Amino acid sequence: MGRSKLALQLLLLATIAAAAPAGHGAKSGASKGDAGTHSAMAPDVKALVDRMQAFYEKTTDFIASFQQQYTYKTFNRTQTSNGKVTFLKPAMMRWEYEKPTAKTFVLSGDKVYAYDPEAMTMTISGIKTNELSASVTFLWGVGRLEKEFSIARQPCASCKGVLLELTPLRQDPRFQKVQLEVDPKTAQVLKSVVVDPDGSENAISFSELKTGQGVAKDRFKIDPPPDTQVIDLTKAQK
Repeated sequence: MGRSKLALQLLLLATIAAAAPAGHGAKSGASKGDAGTHSAMAPDVKALVDRMQAFYEKTTDFIASFQQQYTYKTFNRTQTSNGKVTFLKPAMMRWEYEKPTAKTFVLSGDKVYAYDPEAMTMTISGIKTNELSASVTFLWGVGRLEKEFSIARQPCASCKGVLLELTPLRQDPRFQKVQLEVDPKTAQVLKSVVVDPDGSENAISFSELKTGQGVAKDRFKIDPPPDTQVIDLTKAQK
């Protein structure tokens, strides 16, 4: 999975807008010409969505463990990864992969840093956070999900929480739909799934979530060893 698309996928999950060769990020705006049909949410779904948004609006930071399962539809293969994610308002995230290999992705301001200690490389790319989907920005207290998505509850026998399916009201080139499994008691996102245009799925499950940890901004800096090759794509984007 390439760095640019992976960064966007991680943001679309939880989540959250990134799995092709590293390069410029995809345009995040929805197509103006393909409006979807906006059906009213069921009362119980709206109540849960409102509680979920309220939870993240009042949350200033959180730390959680995650498991990511990326299923490639074309090859019928699933890649599983584990690690920890750290979030701090506004718009700062750190995804620290521990298994199967160590990698770090950091969103800080308008830049995404991808550090691969094994390859001894760090790639820096730009991202316009003000153009991200509400499926991302609701995490830091802006963006309303119901303005961009048709939201419905779906049956799920294996789910620990309530499964919500978010279908974009306007066609989006980045994904078909987003699924959020939400804890009905706490309104926290337990799992999120982004379905790619080709049917591949990027699923991230969250556990051990802790809020109000006093996360410092320094947590979102990467200081690689001096011999690390730094590839700054933001210079090429200017």
